[in-house]
Amino acid sequence: MASGTDKTVQERVIALLSADGAGTKSLNAALRLLAKWRSELLGQALLERSGDRVLWGPFKGMAYPVRAAEGARTPRLIGCYEASLVPVIEEIALDGYDRVIDIGSAEGYYAVGLALRLPGARVIARDTDATAQAACAELARINCVAERVEIGGAVNPGDFDGMIAGRTLILCDIEGDEEALLDPDAAPRLREADLLVEVHEGMRPGCLDLLERRFAPSHHIQRFGRRLQDEGMPPWAEKLSDMDRLLLLWEWRASPTPWLWMRRRTA
Repeated sequence: MASGTDKTVQERVIALLSADGAGTKSLNAALRLLAKWRSELLGQALLERSGDRVLWGPFKGMAYPVRAAEGARTPRLIGCYEASLVPVIEEIALDGYDRVIDIGSAEGYYAVGLALRLPGARVIARDTDATAQAACAELARINCVAERVEIGGAVNPGDFDGMIAGRTLILCDIEGDEEALLDPDAAPRLREADLLVEVHEGMRPGCLDLLERRFAPSHHIQRFGRRLQDEGMPPWAEKLSDMDRLLLLWEWRASPTPWLWMRRRTA
């Protein structure tokens, strides 16, 4: 017998496909709903069979018993989340930053992961969602870095004067608001920090080029797109179908979200 959740998903899919004028948009919505439902079931299997520690990647071994505040949990647990950034995170871990400012920190995957990889750094985690803040605090506590992770709410351009100190990395993922926040004319001290920024080009067309123009005089800039990486897949996943293996890696993104890695120029 189907569970309540299963029946709800089935009913929503049927409604989408049965609606008057249902076409490509409805088909895509139904497919996405089914894929997320299956992804959640696979995530539960991953927890039961492989545990709640990250299996691969820059944060391998990090305890991750919390739910993702945004997007899928399974690629984070596997360690393949935003796989194109793996070499950047390794570079960051070697550079010995004094401070990490994680804006849009969500449940703390990067804030806590970087606190573990940079044991001498203070991490400032900022998110406007109270539930995400609580999850980040719990993740920091479980991984024994709570004393170095400062959690708070919204960030405004004027706040950077008091936040940037010493060798500073800014990690920014704020669902399209990066265009308004990251303006070195409004916040000149941004020119003194390295920035890793997820750009929501689908929400703010032209934002990618705009940010590059703003920071090109003061920073070396690289773009990173999407990449799938299955190296951390647990051995038992070999018996899964190709579709299920893809869903374990799927991050639930609806549009491209390229990253800009901007390292300040030195004299």
